[in-house]
Amino acid sequence: MDRMAKHIIFKGQVQGVGFRYTSYNIARRYDITGFVRNLPDRTVEMLVQGPTQDVDNCIACIEDCFSGHIRDKEMATVPCNPTYTDFGITG
Repeated sequence: MDRMAKHIIFKGQVQGVGFRYTSYNIARRYDITGFVRNLPDRTVEMLVQGPTQDVDNCIACIEDCFSGHIRDKEMATVPCNPTYTDFGITG
């Protein structure tokens, strides 16, 4: 099974709108591990890793849900980090 990891910084009005909690609930629908957290510069950082299709679907669902709030994003493929065994909200 192909696995991948994506590190994403979401920009826009992404804090104070339930972004972390909603992203957490969306990620729980998939075989995903990683985290989501607010950063001091008012962006939201996310690490999403798991089967390629689950990662892609999870990100697409989050983007669709917050399409009116996300102004931009920086996304990079990164190595999977086995220390994450579930998906959680940090920070």
